[in-house]
Amino acid sequence: MLAREAGHQVSGADAGVYPPMSTQLAQQGIALTDGYRAEDLPQAADCFVIGNALARGNPAVEEILDRDRVYTSGPQWLAEQVLHGRWVLAVAGTHGKTSTASMLAWILEYAGLKPGFLIGGVPRNFGISARLGESPFFVVEADEYDTAFFDKRSKFVHYHPRTLIINNIEFDHADIFPDLAAIQRQFHHLIRTVPGSGLIIENANDGHIAEVLDIGCWTSTETVSVGEFPAQWQARKLAADASAFAVYSDGKLQGEVRWSQLGDHNMHNALSALAAARHAGVPLAQGCAALSEFAGIKRRLEVRGEAGGVTVYDDFAHHPTAIATTLQGLHHQNPQRRILVVLKPRSNTMRMGVHEDTLAPALTGASRVWFYQAPDLGMDLAYVADTCQAPASVQDSIESLVQDVVAQARAGDAILVMSNGGFGGIHEKLLQALQ
Repeated sequence: MLAREAGHQVSGADAGVYPPMSTQLAQQGIALTDGYRAEDLPQAADCFVIGNALARGNPAVEEILDRDRVYTSGPQWLAEQVLHGRWVLAVAGTHGKTSTASMLAWILEYAGLKPGFLIGGVPRNFGISARLGESPFFVVEADEYDTAFFDKRSKFVHYHPRTLIINNIEFDHADIFPDLAAIQRQFHHLIRTVPGSGLIIENANDGHIAEVLDIGCWTSTETVSVGEFPAQWQARKLAADASAFAVYSDGKLQGEVRWSQLGDHNMHNALSALAAARHAGVPLAQGCAALSEFAGIKRRLEVRGEAGGVTVYDDFAHHPTAIATTLQGLHHQNPQRRILVVLKPRSNTMRMGVHEDTLAPALTGASRVWFYQAPDLGMDLAYVADTCQAPASVQDSIESLVQDVVAQARAGDAILVMSNGGFGGIHEKLLQALQ
């Protein structure tokens, strides 16, 4: 989308594309080929941007290499063609990147700064996940995953931010990182790229971030906390579900936010976004007003519909910490409501079984849990189900899973579907069956 907006002709290939990205590409008129056949590569292409999901042995990759075609990575293309010379505001961390980047972009937009952005989701205030913008400011979701088969550095080292948010650091991406220390090393490399005149906004409650900063930091920092932990930026709940909270800076009340979002995690994300926006020149009062009109992100506790008195939610959560905070936010909204959780463990780290012992505790608060057993899953879901606090079962058929969930659901319930994939269109199937 950024390349097309810059005047280039764009087409591409992918496999198993699902909404909202598939529909967004179609709406933008960008041609998409399903699969990676060498014969489908456009012969007149000036450059191929190769995503990090593609490895040696992929037919398209082999064709590009054999014919000595010009290629680059997405992060490198972005750095050279879009970010150079701009004020980059990067949002990094294991969790909350999409939400925080969306909030930050919206605050800048509300303030009339017309930022560019690249976000790994679709913010509802914009309806698109990327645009060039009309000002020096550019908000980017800064991922620690590797760049490409030919560049194993984390994507975010390409972005050279002037304003950097680090929300949290946990062990994830077990397919490319052997341990937490390897992830922290990449974050240290990121910190090395932030200029001394810039700003790093850090989660005061996260010791893993402190360890990274202790290795070396050449930039001013500001701390953020949603609890009683001392920090320059603090938020205090005015509602149990965090749908209203007060914002404090250096111990002084600066304003209040009353919005449609839920959960302590979103309150923290908002605080980080406010701090970053102020670094870009947005007054706090204006930032708080912007958040009160923040409409959320598709696939982040998104209501997909209601049928038979049952509300079906969709959420992208795929790490135990994110699963727990999402469930907590929904529970605080209505503590009397039953929450039926439908979960498909799908991330590479989940498939490797890394979270086998931490997944069940993350589901505390659910009234009932259903796991979908994909054929390539390396996790023992029967063990996880047995250790869940709530009644839990494992299904290897989406159809039978839908039937069982609908048989158990009753008016007033919430069905929370969690997966970082398309999940076979289960949301619509649930709504149709409930109807």
